Amino acid sequence: MELIEIQRPDADRLAPLVAAFRVTLDGYRGIASQPRVEAAREEIMEFLNAGFPVFAAEDGGELIGYTVCRIDEPCLWVEHLFVRDDYRRRGIGTLLFEKAEELARSMGEDTVFNFVHPNNRGMIDFLRTKGYTVLNMIEIRKPYKGEQLTATIPVGDAVFDY
Repeated sequence: MELIEIQRPDADRLAPLVAAFRVTLDGYRGIASQPRVEAAREEIMEFLNAGFPVFAAEDGGELIGYTVCRIDEPCLWVEHLFVRDDYRRRGIGTLLFEKAEELARSMGEDTVFNFVHPNNRGMIDFLRTKGYTVLNMIEIRKPYKGEQLTATIPVGDAVFDY
């Protein structure tokens, strides 16, 4: 297994993983969806055209996981971190995340910022094992038309619908 930096010609190879990532994210919101490989390919190209570093784990010529880093000086954000189900719990996510941390250190920073869906318990637990415990921001929006909110989340003295 090796880590590679994704370039434009690799977009077609990476697109199925990005599409699977999007299906997983939809699942956290209770939405059943199908992989949209062409939309994923376009998303990858947007990242690459914007200069976002994209790294993938490759095993026997097959891409098995990836991370997208967004550099917003002085911060580095992990936009995506995804490993195929059949390769999880083998240290691949750790290798990809360490690559993001290495990139942040090369910029003189000692942390990586992460957007995480509140239902993504696996990623939250993963980040906690890496020492990431500080809640940095809260994204707040109005409910979508027809959206059924089923839970609340307390943050400090405030309670938010979820």
